[in-house]
Formats: sequence, structure tokens, C-alpha cells
Amino acid sequence: MDLDLVREALGDQPFSRLLGTRLVDCGDGAATLELDIREELLQQYGFVHGGVVSYLADNTLTLAAATVVGPGVITSGFTIDYLRPATGAVLRADAQVVRAGRTRVVCRCEVATVDGGGVRTLCAVAQGNVAVTEPAGAGR
Repeated sequence: MDLDLVREALGDQPFSRLLGTRLVDCGDGAATLELDIREELLQQYGFVHGGVVSYLADNTLTLAAATVVGPGVITSGFTIDYLRPATGAVLRADAQVVRAGRTRVVCRCEVATVDGGGVRTLCAVAQGNVAVTEPAGAGR
């Protein structure tokens, strides 16, 4: 998958557009997404809502898988561990493929915040299974 195709796929997701998610990089079994932290994404204690952190991990895991097996993928499940509250200027997720099979891809993801000075703070880790719904090259 090339960057333009991935950007188009991300732009086709209304929720990703709502959050302002940006593709930073993807290819060769890895993907990076980020979004600006703003007030609407916080919970009552001033931290990024866990659902937003989880969303970013989910999408990044699936994009990493797509770089290996093609665009016909969907998350079939993932776990996430929140390590510390997310605060800062930017929320950034980096995912990599652990193992790609014919019907499932296992990926890992780190979600970190980046403050105004560029300091990265790990706030969550996730591991997920991505189902291959259409093998690369099928129907083409």
C-alpha cells in the first residue's frame, strides 16, 4: 500500500476525520498515526480519554498489517494496557507487524504523547490480531 492510498483510506473514515488523525508514515510492516490533543478529547480529569488512545492503537495496528497483506483487513481483536495518563500536545501511535499469516496478522503498538518540546512519553501498549478479509491481489 502506498502512502496516498493509506491517506485516502484514513480520509474515508468519518471518525478519523472528526479526530483529525494524521498519517505520519507507513510501509514494510509498520505504521505511525498521530493526532493533536485538544480539549474535546479529554476526560473529566484532563487526560486524553482512553477511548481515543484505544482508537489510535486500533487504527495503527490495522494499518501496519495492511502494509504487509494488502488493504483487505479489519481488526479482529486487541488488548491495550494503559501505562500512564496521556497529556501533552500530540498523541502518537507506532505499530509493527509481529507475524503475518494467510488469514491473521499479529501486531504490536506503542502509544505515546509528545509535549511541546518534543519529549515523548509512553502512555499505552497494545497487541492485536488483524483479520485478512481479502488477500492481496484478489479480485484484481
